[in-house]
Amino acid sequence: MKTLILGTRGSDLALVQTRDVAARLGRAHPDLVFGEKIIRTTGDKRLDVSLPAPGALDKGLFTKELEEALLDGSIHAAVHSLKDLPTEQPPGLVISAILERADLSDALASKYAGGWRGLPQGATVATSSLRRKNQFLLLRPDAKIEEIRGNVPTRLRKVLENPAIDALIVASAALARLGGNTVPDGLEVTTIGEMLPAPGQGAVAVECREDDAETRAVLASIHHEPTARCVRAERELLRELGGGCHLPLGARAVIENGELRLLAGLFEANGIRWLSR
Repeated sequence: MKTLILGTRGSDLALVQTRDVAARLGRAHPDLVFGEKIIRTTGDKRLDVSLPAPGALDKGLFTKELEEALLDGSIHAAVHSLKDLPTEQPPGLVISAILERADLSDALASKYAGGWRGLPQGATVATSSLRRKNQFLLLRPDAKIEEIRGNVPTRLRKVLENPAIDALIVASAALARLGGNTVPDGLEVTTIGEMLPAPGQGAVAVECREDDAETRAVLASIHHEPTARCVRAERELLRELGGGCHLPLGARAVIENGELRLLAGLFEANGIRWLSR
């Protein structure tokens, strides 16, 4: 193999993650040349669809077209935010590398200082995630939740420009990867430590064809097994519950003294069902 083509969505975050994968692989395999193919997914095209709605298109909203490109051979590997990947993969595809996990917490980008406690009574908070909505309402039952779609910079701009919205909930890892200039002046970012993240949040996965031994061997050089062990536990719980990426499940696995510990909660509209292992 002389050239390895990486498939990616076209958002700023997806491109940053894909170029990070290419840089890591380049350090491990200096003779390889890397190409990049941008593929628009259904989730990128259908901004009119409510993500939490039952039957909102399909489980592979942000991954299906990338996986089709893998199967037809137009790309060698696809780079995903792991939390977007369904727990059941199409036959013939495997996750061959998971990068070391970034900050897995959720963050609040707010027009007010003081984090979620500093929001005014009855504040309007934007998110398209049912998990985030249900957890945040446990912290602030007075809040109103506004659904919002678009890539991270677009969502931040929408919040800043809309006087009716006070804050946005977003992944801390996304803000960190996009860099300091992503958050516009007028918004203050704080971590929401009380909320459990989505299974796989903060992790980047690289998928390829199961029968492509050469690509699998190349990708193995950037695999981070401690992260993989944690996210496998989180995703296995999600799979056992029969849920897709939009099930309101929060899960955080950590390795302490060599032992994996998993804290999880299913945040339903009428209360919490706690799960632990």
